[in-house]
Parts: sequence; structure tokens; C-alpha cells
Amino acid sequence: MFERFTDPARRAVVIAQEQARERGAGQIGPEHLLLGILRCPGSPGEELLSTAGMDIAVVDRGLAAGETGDAAALATLGIDLDEVRRAAEESFGPGALDRTRGRRWFAGHIPFEKASKKSLELALREAVQLGDRHIGTEHVLLGLLHPEHAASRVLAAHGVTLDGMRRAVSERRGRRAG
Repeated sequence: MFERFTDPARRAVVIAQEQARERGAGQIGPEHLLLGILRCPGSPGEELLSTAGMDIAVVDRGLAAGETGDAAALATLGIDLDEVRRAAEESFGPGALDRTRGRRWFAGHIPFEKASKKSLELALREAVQLGDRHIGTEHVLLGLLHPEHAASRVLAAHGVTLDGMRRAVSERRGRRAG
């Protein structure tokens, strides 16, 4: 499947791996793919996200603020994530709840999470539906909007939906053809 990826889409996947590694994640999550797209300036996916008001800072804030639904779910149980973090850092030092970097014998390869694999499969389906023979960052973005995961919840919290993004992709194509 990766042979059908455009250069920007390949670059987004490589950047996603770098993001996962930098953030101490053991796998490449959908949020890393989203950040990879945003770090490919001028790519169709990045331009679509930018037009929708999304950038790296917005996504990072959304992930940190729990727009993924986790904070809200815990709040219904009376658990305040900010208070938990504050107490942990007071007792154990700054960054106590940050993911630690696991030691790896082979640090080059980081596998994809199941949700990321599904998003990439859905990107292929989106490309086929659009009649494209390639998979671009716009297709990866559409694939990220299908399943329920942290990246799709952050996007949804900012009004970015699958239907809306499909319309934006179609409009963008119309402008380029005309």
C-alpha cells in the first residue's frame, strides 16, 4: 500500500514515527499521523486542516486538555486530571505522569497501533472512492476521521468532521480543475 503514497503522505508517516518516538510512545497512534500531516506544509491534508483552523498547537492543546474524552469521562467519576497531575508532580517531581521512553534494542522501527492501521486502510478506501490512484495526505486525513480515537475526537471537538472534510476535498479539487 505504501508504494501508492505520495511523497508528502510518505513524509507524514515518517514524521508520525518521529513524533511517536519524541513523545515516548511505543506505537504510532492516529494522533501521530495527524501531527505528521500538520508538519507537511503545503500538502493537501495540511492545507485542509489549516483552512479548518487546525494547527500543531491546537492539536497538542486538545490532546493535553483531554479533548479526547478521557478527562470528561473521569470527571463524571469525580476525578480531576489536572489535580491528579499536580499531586503526582508534587510528590514525584515534574513530568511524573509523562510516558517514559522504554529501552529498545532496535530503536529504528515503531509499529502502528491498530487504530492507525485502520485509519491507513480507510485512507486507501477514500482514495478509491475518489477515483485516485494515489494516497495523499488528504486521504490519510479522511481515514483519520472514520474511527473513534484521540485524533478524531480532537478534530471533532473543533468541528472537523468526515462529511465536512469530504466536501472540502471536493471543493479543493473543483478549484484546482477550474
